Amino acid sequence: MARRSKPAHSNHERWLVSYADFITLLFAFFVMMYAHSQTDKAQAARISEAFREAMAEGRITHALTRLLKNPPPSSPRASEIAAPPVGKGYELLPSLRQLQETLKKEIDAGRLEVRMEKRGLVISLREATFFPSGGDVFEPTSLPILEVIANEIRGQPHPIRLEGHTDSIPIHNPRFRSNWDLSAARGIAMLELFETRFNIPRKRMAIAGFAETAPVASNDTPEGRARNRRVDIVVLNEEGAQDQPAQP
Repeated sequence: MARRSKPAHSNHERWLVSYADFITLLFAFFVMMYAHSQTDKAQAARISEAFREAMAEGRITHALTRLLKNPPPSSPRASEIAAPPVGKGYELLPSLRQLQETLKKEIDAGRLEVRMEKRGLVISLREATFFPSGGDVFEPTSLPILEVIANEIRGQPHPIRLEGHTDSIPIHNPRFRSNWDLSAARGIAMLELFETRFNIPRKRMAIAGFAETAPVASNDTPEGRARNRRVDIVVLNEEGAQDQPAQP
């Protein structure tokens, strides 16, 4: 008597291939919709190029395959899945995390802030910790903090912009005629310190004085004015560096 052949085992995971293709097409659709909605043609071209490179290198398919093979045990928190700001320069994220960890005590005490913006990595130094009121000479106690910052950004290729800011109260003393003079002088003091003490090349740095024109808090309260008196060390990513003068 002939033996009955066993039926072939059905593959219940074939739907994953179709699902992955669907997700890829859906992603492409939204990219196209976003690109067509922008008036900035250069930005649209960069988005299109990034998507084409991802498709060519198989990064999207690889990511989907890894996700399907190793699904997360639970839904992540919003802070864990938040995307970095738009623009190239994701290589600055490790520096952000390193500075947040190394300078946690100073950040928690309100002496400085470290954050990622669309233009790049911003390290915001409060006046009360780094400068005397109305002056542009560094407080000696602030030098160890500045050394940590300089060591982190020294080996990077990105340009650095040193931005001085003040509150809205006008200054007029024998050294500074206005808040513009004070904000620019503090940026220059930062440049001189980074070059002479921490060996950061001068050609990587630029100075900007904003006086009281770019506040981060209200000038109606002492607390707000204290936040506005600051120097921002901005490590520019590729998008942020587009506003810089072209190098010869």
